[in-house]
Amino acid sequence: MNFPKELKYSKDHEWLRIDGDIGYIGITEFAQRELGDIVFVDVDTEGEKLEKEEVFGSIEAVKTVSDLFMPISGEVIEVNTKLDESPELVNSDPYGDGWIVKIRINSVSESNELLSNSDYEQLIA
Repeated sequence: MNFPKELKYSKDHEWLRIDGDIGYIGITEFAQRELGDIVFVDVDTEGEKLEKEEVFGSIEAVKTVSDLFMPISGEVIEVNTKLDESPELVNSDPYGDGWIVKIRINSVSESNELLSNSDYEQLIA
């Protein structure tokens, strides 16, 4: 499985890519494999300020629905609209076109509490 080194990871299987004070959040390759075929991504928190570990949406696979948790505190400023028509992007490109939300990060230093790719690999081993 692939866990890019430039990303940070949560124990809840979300990833975070940081660009200045902007963050992109999605689910890991491990999480999408565990869920199976993604059929719907539901995020209704655009414009909301959420704390770390708060639910920002849910993701539905053929057999289950799972909550999505904020890996870091921030304001949801954009939802990936590509997922409305093609939720399977979460399966086929979890770290690229399959990102779920874009946020304005409250404090980038909070990302120091997240896992590195090697720490995340140990978590799921």
